[in-house]
Amino acid sequence: MIILLIIVSLAYVFLTGTLIFGWRKIPEYVLSGKPPEIRFSIVVPYRNEAENLPDLLNSLSLLKYPASHFEILLVNDASEDASREICSQYKDANPDLNIHLLENERITSSPKKDAILTALKNAQFEYLLTTDADCIVPETWLQAYNEKIAETSAQLVAGPVAFFPVREKTGRKYFRHFQEMDFLSLQAAGAGGFGLDQPFMCNGANLCYSKQAFYEVGGFEGNDHISSGDDVFLLQKFAAAGLQLEFLKAKEAIILTKPQPDFYALISQRIRWAAKTSAYKSSFAKLLGITVLLMNLLLIIGAFLALFSIIPYQPLLIVFLFKFNLDFLLIYQSAKFFDRQEVLRNYFWSSIVYPFFSTYVAVLSLFRGFEWKGRKFNK
Repeated sequence: MIILLIIVSLAYVFLTGTLIFGWRKIPEYVLSGKPPEIRFSIVVPYRNEAENLPDLLNSLSLLKYPASHFEILLVNDASEDASREICSQYKDANPDLNIHLLENERITSSPKKDAILTALKNAQFEYLLTTDADCIVPETWLQAYNEKIAETSAQLVAGPVAFFPVREKTGRKYFRHFQEMDFLSLQAAGAGGFGLDQPFMCNGANLCYSKQAFYEVGGFEGNDHISSGDDVFLLQKFAAAGLQLEFLKAKEAIILTKPQPDFYALISQRIRWAAKTSAYKSSFAKLLGITVLLMNLLLIIGAFLALFSIIPYQPLLIVFLFKFNLDFLLIYQSAKFFDRQEVLRNYFWSSIVYPFFSTYVAVLSLFRGFEWKGRKFNK
């Protein structure tokens, strides 16, 4: 047990250290005011988002970019609330914007991939830019992507995503901060992969890619039976094809989204994310996922064994301290970029809870499906 713990710990220290290095290797991007050149087709799949759509649509109206250089494709996925009507009213109220109201054409097991494919068939411009209905976009969003693509000729650019900085009641505050620290670590890890030239993770709430390149790599073919992964699998396909990939580390490109409202929704979301990891093609992603899982699992097992004096507690404590400090460095640099250092006040207790949380999610993902947008998906 101790030998295995040491081996896994060394792998964890190495991989986490490389991700920290990868994040720092990416310089923060500063906009220079280059003239608008790239044209974007903004894609928003939605299902039962009447509560969230007004904020997103309002933020799209405030984009500081020539209306002739972007279009908005709103793809309805069988909504049962007033979402469709809200989008229709938005189009009527903004005749100067190029807005398309589309109905999702279901052909696979993944509603969101189908929605993106539906949008692609109707997209007029060369770059597709996706976000979610529960997000808001910054007014400099398109300008940031325009400058990054014009400068690098990237075929895929991933952008940063953060939670809305709102104050919660005392009980919910801890739940929210736990989620946010987990999310910040994922942002740093994903960007770190780009910095290492080993991109393995991105977020479809802020993702831009060439329409032509999408078809060249076969789009979602090969993973369209998996309900999620419209972002990660596409990224890994682009990477395998040797295309130019970039992470847009710019505050002007940060998309804001909402955390999960309760524990059940959080678990369901994490199961959905975990369910697709077995289909990853990236060796780096597989190694990282296995190492993180084993690290958390061994800490839990070791804690129980040490509690009953089956193994000495000292090696376990040393391993935990190494993990504690490395994880803090990873989250801190992400929190600093997003100006969310205040959540780190909850880091100590979260670092103790997290191994149990992540292991619980990993085990559940092996045996059960999840619920997403009012639909149930089987394992």
